[in-house]
Amino acid sequence: QVQLVESGGGLVQPGGSLRLSCAASGSIFSIYRMGWYRQAPGKQRELVADVTTSSGSTTYADSVKGRFSISRDNSKNTVHLQMNSLKPEDTAVYYCQWVARERAIDFRPHDYWGQGTQVTVSS
Repeated sequence: QVQLVESGGGLVQPGGSLRLSCAASGSIFSIYRMGWYRQAPGKQRELVADVTTSSGSTTYADSVKGRFSISRDNSKNTVHLQMNSLKPEDTAVYYCQWVARERAIDFRPHDYWGQGTQVTVSS
């Protein structure tokens, strides 16, 4: 079973930057979509950004447009989320999520989720 491993979370002051990374353990046959979600206490989980690997097309939540950037490295099966100009309202647990097939024989893609990494923006 493929597992996603996240890193890069932590405490940062408003206006600061962090870069989150998510890499897969083991090999993957095909990756269709790589994305980031976040969930703040008492809030619904929301999509932050994603990228469709076939086209490179990206989407962003309105609240992070112009501040966050998602990027991928297919050769390393890695996705990053560069977060700039961070605000207190960005405080949340961030989860990476991939849609992928582990093997060529798999009949359908499967959703994979990371464990989550805490991002806290505070003075």
